[in-house]
Amino acid sequence: MSPSRRTFLQQSTRAVTGAALSTVLPSVAWGAARRRVAPSDQLNFATIGANGMGWSDARSILKIDGMNCVALADVDRSVLASRAKDLAGMGKRTPALHEDYRRLLDDRAIDAVIVATPDHWHCLATVDALSAGKHVYVEKPIANTIEECQVMQAATRRYGRVVQVGQWQRSGPHYAEAIAHVRSGALGRVRVVKVWAYQGWMKPVPVRADGVAPDGVNYERWLGPAPLRPFNANRFHFNFRWFWDYAGGLMTDWGVHEIDIALYAMNVTAPRSVVASGGKFAYPDDASETPDTLQAVFEYDGFTMLWEHATGIDGGPYGRTEGIAFIGNNGTLVVNRGGWEVLPEWVTEGGTRKAKVPAVPLQSNRGDILDLHTRNFVAAIKANDPSILACGIDTGSVAAINAQMGNIAFKTGRKVHWDASANRFRDDAEANALMRARYRDGYVLPTA
Repeated sequence: MSPSRRTFLQQSTRAVTGAALSTVLPSVAWGAARRRVAPSDQLNFATIGANGMGWSDARSILKIDGMNCVALADVDRSVLASRAKDLAGMGKRTPALHEDYRRLLDDRAIDAVIVATPDHWHCLATVDALSAGKHVYVEKPIANTIEECQVMQAATRRYGRVVQVGQWQRSGPHYAEAIAHVRSGALGRVRVVKVWAYQGWMKPVPVRADGVAPDGVNYERWLGPAPLRPFNANRFHFNFRWFWDYAGGLMTDWGVHEIDIALYAMNVTAPRSVVASGGKFAYPDDASETPDTLQAVFEYDGFTMLWEHATGIDGGPYGRTEGIAFIGNNGTLVVNRGGWEVLPEWVTEGGTRKAKVPAVPLQSNRGDILDLHTRNFVAAIKANDPSILACGIDTGSVAAINAQMGNIAFKTGRKVHWDASANRFRDDAEANALMRARYRDGYVLPTA
């Protein structure tokens, strides 16, 4: 076992029995699909964290001819049983079911894994998978700290595997069109980029007393490197996002998607400085820790990026709940998951009001972008060419690190200044301390 895989408190594990799962092509039995796809064109994958996006990612990959899901790992046996049942209904091959993901990494027949655990597990599971020779599709944000992002980058370089980050907007054709329009110069000089996520569907997280983990849940393993705490339903499954031990709130959950597009279009990676302000204004007395309202200003060479998020509100800028707006001297391009458009600036010449640039009506989203993203991942594996990835580890780290900077600025309560040459904050011990991963006893940050 490699050093990076000696990170668990215990070596023992229990395999969990259950039904079903297999390969590709909806409505086609596994055996038939196997006969239709040459062995050389087949790949075996496994999913670590089979709830939420882990399940969405697996279903997307299973649409690709020759993809066989041969194993699932999750600390919640009810999730394993549910997913096995779902896959059995799709006529899929029965997968191996594990509580401890290391057991599936020991299977040499597995070519790739999906890492869709809570954020605080991403680094450990990804590096373990890479050290076992697997390709990795890791959910966003790639990690819960800047230090973990850097470790994952180094591990990807060391082991030479294909690593795709689940920032699937990168695979959207309409996003590519919007980015090309921004880079064309048609908007004139872009001075401000607005990035936002308004999430009206998010309601208060009710305060709940600590209790006992449900039957079939290994909560100690779910906690992993995070601080040891009593079980609380708020800190489990979906709501882990609103607690600093495990995630970074909307800043990292939604922020990485939107920030990624903004920085890619503007061809930048790191800000000069970041300042943030906000708090728990919508639901001051609920159980969550991360701010429900936040604004952050990122300063880059020649422009600023303004991030804002709010829960319980849908009325975001330009009438959109989420998106990116590139504000130039000649016009503004607004893009989100629904499409993109250009809103011109206007000028009066000779008594006539005219647009500085032609308006571009809404160019709608086309197709299932997640499916395009997973197909890109599989194509890169088959070609053994990470360079064709839509969102490789370095790309994913840029968005995650910028988002983490926003949270660090919020936590310090002041403007923080980034030294790109040193990969750390300038003359700021507190901010630099917040970059680091702090694993509890028994867990060690992997070394690449």
